[in-house]
Amino acid sequence: MAQQITDDHHYVVISADNHAGSDLLGYKPFLEKKWHDEFDVWAAAYTNPWDFVDPRMKRDDFRVDKNQLLAGAASWHSPLNWESETRLEHMDIDGVAGEVIFPNTAPPFMSGSVLTGKGPASRAEYERRWAGLQAHNRWLADFCDKAPERRAGIAQVLLDDVDDAVSEVRAIKAMGLRGGILLPMDGPLGGTRPMQDVSLEPLWAVCEELDVPIHKHSSAPPEQANGTPGSLGEIAIGFAERQFFNHRCVAQLIFAGVLERHPGLKVVLSESGSSWVPDHLRRLDSLYHAGSNENGLLAFLTPSMRTLSMPPSEYFKRNFFLGSSLFLPSEAEKRYEIGVDKIMWAVDYPHSEGTFPYSRDAIAHTFPGVPKDEIAAMLGLNAIEVFGFDLEAMQKIADKIGPTVDEINQIPTSLPDVPEESLSPVFAENAIGER
Repeated sequence: MAQQITDDHHYVVISADNHAGSDLLGYKPFLEKKWHDEFDVWAAAYTNPWDFVDPRMKRDDFRVDKNQLLAGAASWHSPLNWESETRLEHMDIDGVAGEVIFPNTAPPFMSGSVLTGKGPASRAEYERRWAGLQAHNRWLADFCDKAPERRAGIAQVLLDDVDDAVSEVRAIKAMGLRGGILLPMDGPLGGTRPMQDVSLEPLWAVCEELDVPIHKHSSAPPEQANGTPGSLGEIAIGFAERQFFNHRCVAQLIFAGVLERHPGLKVVLSESGSSWVPDHLRRLDSLYHAGSNENGLLAFLTPSMRTLSMPPSEYFKRNFFLGSSLFLPSEAEKRYEIGVDKIMWAVDYPHSEGTFPYSRDAIAHTFPGVPKDEIAAMLGLNAIEVFGFDLEAMQKIADKIGPTVDEINQIPTSLPDVPEESLSPVFAENAIGER
């Protein structure tokens, strides 16, 4: 997507990983009436088991105000999740023209927080949970309609009933939710279906047909059976491994032939880093080439490899994209190995580890010396291609609020203090004097 970029050009910035959701009781109008009594009981008893990730939540004197940034899974309390006008004001301040919206608050009948909960244990629980996710999806469509040019909402699905998931993909496409679908979390206790499960073929087919991206998002470790996060050791281990469970779907989708059968399927991996990509693809390519040698040590893999028309790295180039939240200067230096056209920069709003309200500083700090056409691609043009934003409409907004090329070319002489002003690792990675 070519643009003529001069020094006074305003970059179109689209955050490829923001979060939103309704206030807990705000989901009720979007829930079928037959569930209302059960919802009232659930809502009255619901507590988020992950509030501890923001230590302020333990203080008796702490109150969440309308502009409060909270850490990760604790941020479902913040009104910034659902107050549309405040979000738009913050986007303008931050120079962000558009946002791709993941969930952030617990939909009806969720056992834990939105990105960490276990799958349903019975058909009855599935039906309640499915009704809750549909309520969230309809709330999100209404929320996006408040600023349709600037928002691409990502719906949620479950994989327990593929027919339901396929129907919901068609429904959310008709509702205008163009961000795609978020697949259930994976992990040692998640119990979700692996991507190579052949029963998922109808889901991949409808997503390819309707150009609906599928998403895997980094998440906290899953709760234990009693809905609690488990021991401190389990929490640490889970955080150490959480990106692995996001990355593993690359091999699942490629070696199972999903992307061979569905060449138009878009796969987005968000908030799980970007620097892992080159080494991961080298390992997969090595396995592919070794397994393709029918006289070699891995000859038993040859039948599988013969079903593929190209090495894994080529599938990645064609089908995968990265929601590059908390994108680091060191990752920007590896952009050619990662793929400039794969990277979609992101704020991670309204999380306190995100770059708001210092996104202009974060961009200038992250991309020193990077050609402006590459910056334009990573900041917004790639996301426009993946999610179907209107470039002309986005540019008009950016011309009013977006950072200019000249502004981003100025390397900051100071950055927000960590952790006093910002918890974003973008500002902690390299001291100004070392660059």
